[in-house]
Amino acid sequence: MNTHLPRAALAATLASLLAGCMVGPDYHRPQVQMPAQFKPLPGWSAAAPGDADLPKGNWWAPFHDPLLDELEPQVAVSNQTVAQSYANYQAALAEVKEARSALFPTIGISGAGDKERSASGSSLATTRRIGTSGSLEGTASWAPDLWGKVRRGLEQSKASAQASQATLANATLSEQAALATAVIELRATDASIDLQQQAVAAYTESLRVVQNQSSAGTIAPSDEISARTQLENAQSSLLSLGIARAQYAHAIAVLVGKNPEDLDIPHDAALPSLPAVPSGVPSTLLQRRPDIAVAERQMAAQNAAIGVAEAAYYPTLSLSGADGFSQSPLAGLLHLANHVWSLGADVGATLFDGGERSGQVAAARANYEAAVANYRGTVLGALQNVENDLSGLGILARQSDVQDSAARDATRGAEIARNEYQAGTVDYTTVATAQATEFSSRQNALGVHEQRLLDTVSLIGDLGGGWSADELGTAPQAAAKR
Repeated sequence: MNTHLPRAALAATLASLLAGCMVGPDYHRPQVQMPAQFKPLPGWSAAAPGDADLPKGNWWAPFHDPLLDELEPQVAVSNQTVAQSYANYQAALAEVKEARSALFPTIGISGAGDKERSASGSSLATTRRIGTSGSLEGTASWAPDLWGKVRRGLEQSKASAQASQATLANATLSEQAALATAVIELRATDASIDLQQQAVAAYTESLRVVQNQSSAGTIAPSDEISARTQLENAQSSLLSLGIARAQYAHAIAVLVGKNPEDLDIPHDAALPSLPAVPSGVPSTLLQRRPDIAVAERQMAAQNAAIGVAEAAYYPTLSLSGADGFSQSPLAGLLHLANHVWSLGADVGATLFDGGERSGQVAAARANYEAAVANYRGTVLGALQNVENDLSGLGILARQSDVQDSAARDATRGAEIARNEYQAGTVDYTTVATAQATEFSSRQNALGVHEQRLLDTVSLIGDLGGGWSADELGTAPQAAAKR
């Protein structure tokens, strides 16, 4: 008779028993309703390229701004908000390691030695002896994960670590978008400074002409006062732009982890290029947005927590063993005759807890439902953000055409008004109004262009930049640089 088959079956059965089952629900991502496409505006339709055309990696490169190209990579390395998220991610990885350790036995070793003096005999004849004793013992203990409490806890820790990794990616993207926004606002402020300097120069020239005519007695004194007031207001606006520029420069320095006074950014009125950003298919937001990945991984962690709570209903088993040597006197400790060993098993179960375990399970399930609601709300918010960006960009594109035309007409109108004033056919009020309209229209056109750039940055951020949920579980780029 072949006895190997029954022994193999017994061993397999024992291994299966020790491995145990896993209580609690297995995780399945809840379904969310996603539109087939983003809603186009009347008279405007977005490009519909494949996912390969979506922003990847250095998403700021299409803006073709040298300051962005220089500073954006530093955000992942030196930004303190990113550094904090990175440290939190490292702590989460350590917690995964800690949770995994519960699957394995604990092995230890201990040794002891004693030396004592003893006395024997009568008061007339006392014998004193000095004796030694010692022991050397190895111990092992293990609590088999019969019901999957440890494995569910490990699932929870892994999901939480992935949520921390996605939080790191989200923090990096947010800070990079904040840097791009600050750079655009700085460039627009420099352009506004140049425009305001042109206004000051134009108003200075107008004041000179008016003063000459006032000296000749050909105009009313009020015209000179109006011209001077217009110039002084323009000079005041120019000074206030200096405050705004300094604040944007300081914000840029902090975003890249520098002291505000340590970063000197030269004046440059050239605005970044306006890239065309494809929006893709709405369902891809589930992969491309790190904040959605955070909410999804938190949901998975809460699902695993249900299994951890339900495992408390079942009994626990703990195995222990010891093997070693004990001898008195100490000499010859490691001889076979001094070998000692022990094996033990403890089984425990809670019979009554006043509803503590049922309360913990109910709380875990409620926390999971809250995580599901947070996940679905995050998805809806992401769709709203992208729709807002797309509608804003569509409207701004048309507004830019109209405003650029208005700026050209206003510039031409101011030139005509100045010529007519010098010819004596109109009063200075007409010139002042035309000049104010010119620079206001040019400033508005600059503002529309700036807003298009800012909305493009917002759209790229709301599309997830160059990030993908497929990166979860791999070392983030920031980790390799620290």
